[in-house]
Amino acid sequence: MMKTKILLILCIFFSASVQAQFVANNKRVADVYFQNKEYFAAAEYYKKALNIKKDSTGAFVVVPYGFANKTKEESPKKVEEQEYLNFQLAESLRLYNNFEEAVSFYFIAKDYTNPKYILSNFWYAESLRATQKYNEAIDEFNNFLNKYKVKDSYTKKALEEIASCRFALKELRYPRMYNVAKLDNKINTLGSNYTPNLKAGNLYFTSSRPIAVGNKKEVLVSNDVKVTRKETPFVNAIYVTKGDPLNKDVAVTKTAVIGKDKESAAPAFHPGGKFAYLTSWTANGNKKIYQLNAVSTASNEWSEPVELGSQINVKGFNSMQPFVTKDGNYLIFSSDRPGGSGKYDLWYAAIRVDGSLGAAVNMGNVINTPEDDQAPYYNGNTKRLLFSTNGRVGMGGFDFFESDGDFGNWSEPRNMGAPFNSAKDDLYFTPLNKDESEALISSDRESACCLEIFHLRTQNLVIKGRLLDCNALTPLKDATVILTDSVRQFKVKTDDNGNYSFKVNSNRYFKLTAEKDKYFSKILTFSYGQMAQRDTLFSPELCLTPFEVDKPIVLKDVLYEFNKAELTPDSKEKLDHLYDIMVDNPTIEIELSSHTDSKGTDAYNLDLSDRRARSCVDYLIEKGIASNRMTSKGYGESRPIAPNELADGKDNPDGRALNRRTEFKVTKK
Repeated sequence: MMKTKILLILCIFFSASVQAQFVANNKRVADVYFQNKEYFAAAEYYKKALNIKKDSTGAFVVVPYGFANKTKEESPKKVEEQEYLNFQLAESLRLYNNFEEAVSFYFIAKDYTNPKYILSNFWYAESLRATQKYNEAIDEFNNFLNKYKVKDSYTKKALEEIASCRFALKELRYPRMYNVAKLDNKINTLGSNYTPNLKAGNLYFTSSRPIAVGNKKEVLVSNDVKVTRKETPFVNAIYVTKGDPLNKDVAVTKTAVIGKDKESAAPAFHPGGKFAYLTSWTANGNKKIYQLNAVSTASNEWSEPVELGSQINVKGFNSMQPFVTKDGNYLIFSSDRPGGSGKYDLWYAAIRVDGSLGAAVNMGNVINTPEDDQAPYYNGNTKRLLFSTNGRVGMGGFDFFESDGDFGNWSEPRNMGAPFNSAKDDLYFTPLNKDESEALISSDRESACCLEIFHLRTQNLVIKGRLLDCNALTPLKDATVILTDSVRQFKVKTDDNGNYSFKVNSNRYFKLTAEKDKYFSKILTFSYGQMAQRDTLFSPELCLTPFEVDKPIVLKDVLYEFNKAELTPDSKEKLDHLYDIMVDNPTIEIELSSHTDSKGTDAYNLDLSDRRARSCVDYLIEKGIASNRMTSKGYGESRPIAPNELADGKDNPDGRALNRRTEFKVTKK
């Protein structure tokens, strides 16, 4: 789970309950909390140790102005202590995802000369990226690479982060067609709220909202230093709300908590209704997946959870975030068990008819990365896998990616882009309708620390048109029309009337390709500007030109000056039609030929036609068509298509005009 109780301690809680029972030194108290991964509390005490005050509005002054000059006047030991406190404060803020404040303290720490703070520059850059200061982050990652001479995972990660920043800048410039809004009701409250999942019209989700815990105390220890506090009220548990989760007024009910001192999260339900799964853990234990069996009692609908066997839960490692495919055949989950590609990988196991599970199988390195791959969702009808990872180029933190496949083969995962993804963590997708045009996701994009549940709605752009035969002007049935955007490809067949239609949720550059056997393919492109602010984009009526290999096609109105081989400006424009065909059909090769009438000697006409054909090929080469795709040939007067003279021996101007022509033929498809 992403934000457990160690990340969810609120300032109001600590200001009232934290007591230095055995020590009074703020630095030592902060260190205890830091060692126990209580990063919020640690940050508060590092601030006190640095004597950072609140301003007139009650907010902390997060940049200790004059700090650098002041420390220069102190003893080296004092300087060392101040540097330590500032770095630890920056680390604490980052580790509970308060990147906004972390930026200020890493800004100071990045200039420290002590080698143990060398990563400050890296974390400063990452904090800038997390606050969407992408251009500044790129500069700082480059500064880090210039100073950091070790070739290790941080070097690799810095390069990936630079690529992610550039990707994010492009995404923010051309956001995709999604509307994302935080649920404005009791589903989102204090603590983290995440893992939405629908069952029988009810929304189940995980929340660490505070609960009453009485006056129990906890003792935290590090290096023989002890502090006490009230037991945290932030415990992850599964909650349910009935009815439409988008409604303003919803009632939220806590489900049964399993086991003493255990937390639970990420409910998943078998479509048959007989089984359910969840993740459970204790404060000091590993996360494990449990199975619940349906029971019909007045007090409860599920049996006590039973820990799954070693095929899912490997001792000493974590298994979490179960998902059951809609056909009930597979359990997909995330685990850091041995045999994976890195940290957390996605795995799957077959679910047998009796509910028992087969051996877990890794989903492979097409899906999994050396970093964390989590929160799977799979639609068996569309064969689309949706998951989150922080191991690929993206907006930052965990991003949603999609891949097509059937557990045997997967396509290269595609980033869902902005605003589906944000600069922070985005996980846990569950659809609200059959076509998945509406869904709930979890994200901390609007929070300093915690995941919240958002409503995501897909907006669609319809692109449609009609395809004809260019010569007969009749509809082309069963032609293939392919729409390619920046990340994927869609393909349809034209109907009896030559119509085609696409419904897509990208508003970027599109390439539309129409193709049919024995016809030249045609490509249209649409820019972002053409598509902006539109719900439907009609392409003009497209027509395809038929052709046969080695059958000449006349290029109309390609003309020359009398007795000259140079193309006229108007003829060059006419040749652009052939240029378009060559671009749209990159595999064809052609012979371009020129013909004359019977005026003049055979030798002269042959030479003139040869030079004219060559000038056409040269023009196309200048425009970028590869020379090895074209040959030129002059036929002079040897291949007339009309009589040069009438039957009575008189001149036939119309026939001679037809014979003075330029044509091409496909020699290789």
